[in-house]
Amino acid sequence: QVQLVESGGGLVQAGGSLRLSCAASGSTFSINAIGWYHQAPGKQRELVAAISSGGSTNYADSVKGRFTISRDNAKNTVYLQMNSLKPEDTAVYYCNARVGWRNKDYWGQGTQVTVSS
Repeated sequence: QVQLVESGGGLVQAGGSLRLSCAASGSTFSINAIGWYHQAPGKQRELVAAISSGGSTNYADSVKGRFTISRDNAKNTVYLQMNSLKPEDTAVYYCNARVGWRNKDYWGQGTQVTVSS
């Protein structure tokens, strides 16, 4: 079992920055990868960025060069630094962990990010 708690969302003007945090607890040694997803109203949940246990990262094309995913192993926390935010980045952001040999999915409760124009 893994528990994920997100924080750091909020309201920001276009061009601004926010940093999201995802704190993991429980069987963190079994986590294979942690990703950030976002979901706008009426749209599907989409991957924004992910980082593997080995440190490999990948990003959606829409955020490359603007967002950076990183982790602090000592704190069992993954961060999403979001710069040059655009109104289209407005969404609920969810933290996801893939755990164990089955890559079972665990989700956080989500945090709202709103970017005003």
